[in-house]
Amino acid sequence: MDSLSQSETSALQAVCDACRHLHGRNLLAAADGNISLRLGHDRIAITPAGMNKYHLRPEHMALVQLDGQIESGAPSSERAMHLAVYRRCREARVVVHAHPPTAIAWTLAHPELLELPSDALPEVILAAGSIPVVPYARPGTEAMGTALEPFLPAHRLLLLARHGALAWGESLEEAVNGIERVEHAALILKTALELGGAKPLPEDERRALHALRTKNGPKLL
Repeated sequence: MDSLSQSETSALQAVCDACRHLHGRNLLAAADGNISLRLGHDRIAITPAGMNKYHLRPEHMALVQLDGQIESGAPSSERAMHLAVYRRCREARVVVHAHPPTAIAWTLAHPELLELPSDALPEVILAAGSIPVVPYARPGTEAMGTALEPFLPAHRLLLLARHGALAWGESLEEAVNGIERVEHAALILKTALELGGAKPLPEDERRALHALRTKNGPKLL
């Protein structure tokens, strides 16, 4: 990591802090999940394979090229997902993949879902538009990256069937907020289901919210 500037090292420390934050929110466990950061157009820093992210330090981060070539370290086996995002999304600076329990549970209990049923939640519509479910692909394979491609760059927040969630953004805060939002929404919807089911917003209100979302731009809010 000697080739990194002071500002890049500081950015990697922020990634480590974000990992501890997500771990504390029960969105990461054991060695699950991964975060990456674009350091330059063709250079990506990514969390290492097989390490509990709570203990992560900047020197543990691996460096890979956009073409997949490993520059240093032992990058996450799920780097194909991250690289797919960076290749398809010019604006992407950070990718966060985590394992939010309630959000994953929706894809286990309802494998037919094409998206999280969030048409009752104005905050989700305003923040993300919708949260599609990416079809299952075996973790750690190139197929994970391929599965994402139809949803990019239109969606910055995705559920990965039976696997987790992925958020990308123009900042670390944007991507981390996306992961928090999907789990929060999933928990609200689960609670609503237990109380009799979530009733969708009226159609005219949904249209108005989607129009406002379009006006506000593509960032996760």
